[in-house]
Amino acid sequence: MTTIVLIGTLDTKGREYAYVRDLLREAGVEPLVVDVGVLGDPAFEAEIRAAQVAALGGERLEALRFAREGSDTRAHALAVMGRGAAALVRRLREEGRCDGVLGLAGSGGSAVIAEAMRALPVGVPKLLVSTMAGTSAGVDVGTRDIAVLSPVTDIAGLNRVSRTILGNAASAIAAMASAPARSADADGPLVALTMMGVTTPCVLRVQAGLEENGFETIVFHAVGTGGRALEEMVADGLVDGVCDVTTHELTDHELGGIFDAGPERLAVAGRRGLPFVAVPGATEFVNFGARDTVPPRLEQRRIVVHNPSVCAVRIDRDGLRRARQCRRGAGGRRAPPPWVLVL
Repeated sequence: MTTIVLIGTLDTKGREYAYVRDLLREAGVEPLVVDVGVLGDPAFEAEIRAAQVAALGGERLEALRFAREGSDTRAHALAVMGRGAAALVRRLREEGRCDGVLGLAGSGGSAVIAEAMRALPVGVPKLLVSTMAGTSAGVDVGTRDIAVLSPVTDIAGLNRVSRTILGNAASAIAAMASAPARSADADGPLVALTMMGVTTPCVLRVQAGLEENGFETIVFHAVGTGGRALEEMVADGLVDGVCDVTTHELTDHELGGIFDAGPERLAVAGRRGLPFVAVPGATEFVNFGARDTVPPRLEQRRIVVHNPSVCAVRIDRDGLRRARQCRRGAGGRRAPPPWVLVL
C-alpha cells in the first residue's frame, strides 16, 4: 500500500494531525506518523516517536525540552529534530516505506519538516502546509520540489476553513503518491542549461539544437536556487554535460544581489570532469528586490524594473571586473578539462 509519512508536532497540533491521518486512510493510503514535538507529551502515539527522532539527531529528547516559546534553546532543539527527521525519512525511503511526505506547521515546525523533505530525492511527493507560505517559504523549499500550501489561518483547531484546507492537502498528497510512476528512461545524454529572461532566446535555440541531435535537456532558472539545484544535480551524477549560458548568479554573488547561488557556482562540473561550456550571459547587471530596495548609491545607474518583486541594476566597469575575476576563479582554478569557458 502507498505510504505517506505524516510528520509534525503532536504535542501542539495533535488534533489536526489525527484528523489528517484519518483522511489519508479514507483516501486509500497508509499514514506513517512521525512525531517531532519537543514541548510536551503527544496527543496520540505516533508510529515513530519524538525520542527516536531526537536520537537520530544526536541527542536525548529530555535534553531538548524547554519551558516556554521564546527560550534560547528552541533553535537548538529545532536543529536536532531537523537532522533526525532528515535521517529518518532517508531510511524510510530506502526501506520502501515513504511514497510521499505531508506536514502541517507554523514557523518552527516548517523548518524541521522542510529539512526532512529536502533530504528526499526530486520526484518524491512533498507537501508542506505552512503558515509561512507567504514569508519564508523559499528558505524552507531550498532546491527541492516541495509544494507549499497556505492554510490561511493558523493550524490551531478544526473549523469550516481548516477542515477544507487540510482535506485538500490530504487528498493532494494521496493522489500524488498514488499516481502511476513516470518512466525515468533517458532518451539520450542529459545536458543542463541555465536561463533567465534576457538569455531565453539564446537558450531556446541551444536547447532545440541539442534535442535535434539526440540529447535530453534540463533547464534551470538562474535565480539563485536554480544555480544551486544545478550544482547539486551535477554533484549527484545525474547530468552528463553542462551548457551554462546564464552565469548571472556569479555577479549577484560577488556584488550582493538577491540571486546569489553561493560559492560553488560553476565549480562542480569541472571537478567531475564533465563537458562544460560557460557563457557570461546576463552578467552585466545585478538584481535587487522591489524598486525601493535598490541601494541609494546605485540610483544613478540604469535600472530596469523586471516585475514588482525584482529589478535589475546595470553594473559599472569595476563591477564587471570583479564579476569576471569571480568567473575565472570559479572556472579557471576549479574546473580541469574537459571544459570550455567562452568570454
